[in-house]
Amino acid sequence: MDESSKHHNPNPVVTANPISKLFFWWMNPLFKKGYVRQLEVEDMYNVVAEDQSDRLGDQLEKEWAKEIEKSNAGRGKPSLFWALFRMFGLEYMLFGLVLLCEEMTKIVQPLLLGGLIRYFTPGSEVTKTESLLYAGGISLCAVILAVSHHPYFFGVQRIGMKMRIACCSLLYRKSLRLSNDGLAGTTTGQIVNLMSNDVNRFDQAVIFLHFLWVGPLEAIAVLAILWRQLGPSTLAGFAVLLLLVPVQGYMGKLFSKFRQKTAKYTDERVRLMNEIIAGMRVIKMYCWEKPFGDLVKKVRRREIALIWKKKILSAITACNWVVGPRIMYFVVVVTAALVLGPGSLKATVMYVVIPLLFFVTQTMMGYLFMTVQTLQETRITMGRVAVSVSECFT
Repeated sequence: MDESSKHHNPNPVVTANPISKLFFWWMNPLFKKGYVRQLEVEDMYNVVAEDQSDRLGDQLEKEWAKEIEKSNAGRGKPSLFWALFRMFGLEYMLFGLVLLCEEMTKIVQPLLLGGLIRYFTPGSEVTKTESLLYAGGISLCAVILAVSHHPYFFGVQRIGMKMRIACCSLLYRKSLRLSNDGLAGTTTGQIVNLMSNDVNRFDQAVIFLHFLWVGPLEAIAVLAILWRQLGPSTLAGFAVLLLLVPVQGYMGKLFSKFRQKTAKYTDERVRLMNEIIAGMRVIKMYCWEKPFGDLVKKVRRREIALIWKKKILSAITACNWVVGPRIMYFVVVVTAALVLGPGSLKATVMYVVIPLLFFVTQTMMGYLFMTVQTLQETRITMGRVAVSVSECFT
């Protein structure tokens, strides 16, 4: 690209202070322009140095070369996971602490709300000063949730974007170095499919990966709190949770299976389309449009069938995600009413129990399932990318 044709609009995030980064204040000038008029290409900020594809590609190429050397030394197969982990592992783990702070705040907030409600109950021993402290704590929790939630998602999605860009850069460099034997076994469509479809799994996997360890910690904390509030009746609700979590995990494995088969049919369809486009003149000359069209339809039909099965599984999973928490609420409340008596289910208790059950089911049945699903799909993507780039670095 001609360097003189590039516009110069430095990214303000480079010089922004920590407060500006925390509240995304550095985006205000762009928002103001978008409010006054339609944004143009020249209004877009330049990419910061750490997000540039050439820099990320160079880093991943060096790390991948280390994996190749390890493989040549007989210490296992080259792993794209460890190459990416050495690049982004430490930064990503630090964002896990931010998520842990957010999830723990979600647990503390209902407890403070229960204390505030006790102040308004007849015969309460909670003083006015304590009630003000409870109200202040609830407000502080809301601020912490707002401050931690968005920076976490912005940070991990940025890491996922870097992974995707680095892999795309490595695939592009591989395509320029392919030997004649490599060209015979790889098509342009397969490379395009990897760069446009498969690598998008990195953007999704990084969002939910931390819930693998945050989720169980949150569940243990909620179980301890609810045991103090409701006693052994809490176990009935967690029994429902333990029954549904393996179902979600099995669904994730099915998603992985369908994803692998779908990618195979997609590669085949793209390869056929490339061959058809390359030989379009001959096809038109001999009027072979219909036979080749039927051939593409046959492959596409098998691909659509797998996608349809995947959507059915998504619907079943979404149903479990919506219905599962309600079943857990019902079981906990009914069991507590039978064991402790209806009089024990006071507002001060229920305003603590219901939010905590909601948070733990959202994490264990929603986010944890998404983690299993995206991890399985990302594992397949890493394997496909590793196979594609291994030849040019050996």
